[in-house]
Amino acid sequence: MDEWRAPRIGTFLKDRLIYIVIFYIAILLVLLVVWLDLLGLGKVTAISGNSTIYLIVLATAVLAAGLAFDYMRQRMFFISLRRFEDHKLGLYTFVGMHPGVTDEQKFMHSVMEKQFRTYSDQLTAYQLQQEQHHHFTNQWVHHMKTPVSVIDLLNQQAKDVRGVDEARELLNSIQEENERLAQGLEMMLHTARLDKFEFDLHVRKTDLLKVARQVVNQHKKACIRWSIFPKIECDEPDMIAETDEKWISFVVNQLVTNAIKYSKVKPGDKSLTITLQRDPLDKKVRLSVADEGIGIAEHDLPRVFDPFFTGENGRITAESTGMGLFLSKQVVSRLGHRIEIESAYKKGTVVHIIFQTDTLFAVSGR
Repeated sequence: MDEWRAPRIGTFLKDRLIYIVIFYIAILLVLLVVWLDLLGLGKVTAISGNSTIYLIVLATAVLAAGLAFDYMRQRMFFISLRRFEDHKLGLYTFVGMHPGVTDEQKFMHSVMEKQFRTYSDQLTAYQLQQEQHHHFTNQWVHHMKTPVSVIDLLNQQAKDVRGVDEARELLNSIQEENERLAQGLEMMLHTARLDKFEFDLHVRKTDLLKVARQVVNQHKKACIRWSIFPKIECDEPDMIAETDEKWISFVVNQLVTNAIKYSKVKPGDKSLTITLQRDPLDKKVRLSVADEGIGIAEHDLPRVFDPFFTGENGRITAESTGMGLFLSKQVVSRLGHRIEIESAYKKGTVVHIIFQTDTLFAVSGR
């Protein structure tokens, strides 16, 4: 197309005007030196005008031929630059850009290529993040509509309540749905904060036993309602790790929420155990949350930390969002710790958080 043509000859010569001027100055200096040399020998008084004109014309012809060759040699590079300049063609026009012929052009192309790859990687990561956020927002709104609808239905049923037991059962149901709303709002809030994680981070020595007790207390009513018996086991009077108390509380809360969610659908009494122990060899602290729920199918285990993945359990429990373990993995990784999971289908699940000792977040006693 016309807008992709190489620059005009005038533009090409203008960019090289300084070299052309220097070339003619060099020719004149050569003629001056030759004339002075001949004059010193007493042979002539001056170089003839015809000879001077002939030399200048011959030099100009050689210069013109050289410039023409250089122009044709670099023509494709100039055309590709003009094409890359057209924003309508999109970012990936650079892929077909001519690599250049001179060392300077090749270096410029190499720098542009590195910048393009960096920008492309950042753009892809941003697009993926936006897609995940959009997907999660849609799914979150869908899940939040359920407790709102249930509360509205329970409110209508309240007109027909006749006894104290029925009223208590109704209030318990409303409270449960309200807790689901609160948990959903908390998850959305932490998802938004995750984008600026480094600005919302305060690492200090944290009592993990205290964190575990607080999380269990938050869920004690749900545990009583669904016949789940929580307990905390700790090897030491207190278990200290360098971490962010707020973020690690969020992670433990997610793990306990999942344990209750996938245990309540199983009939009978169930246990929920939070274990805190220190490895005698490497001194790493391990926080484990174990339940006796429905477990996770073996073929689903490799994907449980993927965003929005619910697996077979998502078909059993409508509350599954596929974001709890994903967010937990993201938070734990950014804190410098490690998270692992093991499960036996229809028997239960254990999730471990390992607090590293060989990073900034080293485990230590008081």
